[in-house]
Amino acid sequence: MIRVLLHGACGRMGHVIADLAKSDERLTIVEGVDARGEAYADFPVRKDLSECTEEADVVIDFSNASAADHLLDYCAAKGLPVVLCTTGLSDAQISHVNEAAKKTAVLRSANMSIGINLLLKILKEAAPKLAAAGFDCEIVEMHHNNKLDAPSGTALALADAVNSSLDNTCDYVYDRTQRREKRPKNEIGISSVRAGSIVGDHDVIFAGQDEVVTFTHRAYSRNIFAKGALTAAAYLAGKPAGLYDMQDVLA
Repeated sequence: MIRVLLHGACGRMGHVIADLAKSDERLTIVEGVDARGEAYADFPVRKDLSECTEEADVVIDFSNASAADHLLDYCAAKGLPVVLCTTGLSDAQISHVNEAAKKTAVLRSANMSIGINLLLKILKEAAPKLAAAGFDCEIVEMHHNNKLDAPSGTALALADAVNSSLDNTCDYVYDRTQRREKRPKNEIGISSVRAGSIVGDHDVIFAGQDEVVTFTHRAYSRNIFAKGALTAAAYLAGKPAGLYDMQDVLA
């Protein structure tokens, strides 16, 4: 049985993961970490990583960007694999992820769902053909009104999938209010909506002359992210140091 340390245990996703883990025969949550320190019946919750006492095989992190550096240092020092699901990381923190991956296994993904990760593969195949035919690419993402970062990490991952297939020739544009000009061909517009209780919607729009092709992913429950995180943790436990992503899990 794989032993999991749940980082961000008292957040929305922490609760979902804790509930789903009860019926997962691959692993068990032995301890949680959250500054709020709320109690679970099944495992203790500490307010800081330094207070942890249970032996763990892997960490699942669904906290926030402000806690990422401390977590990466902790995991690197202990050689503890970590599934890093937190989004909104700065460039400096992404560099920190890469450094930590030299000392332990780090799986970082902007989105843990199987559907999104398959869509990333599809976009890499479709984008060059559509771009060659003169299609423009725009991305619209929608999330609940409590989400802190914009655009979503998933939207950026989708944009990166398109851009990488086009030799990284595209510029990302988040706001066009300060300019008055025609749309350049080499840009990807990314728009964010924050409203209500939307779990996560992403549309990748390719608009050409007289036709539009749209790739759409709708998340109807946070369960899809939790299931992906649990599967990633089962995959990552025992892996050597290195940087992994959900594409490795699905391979």
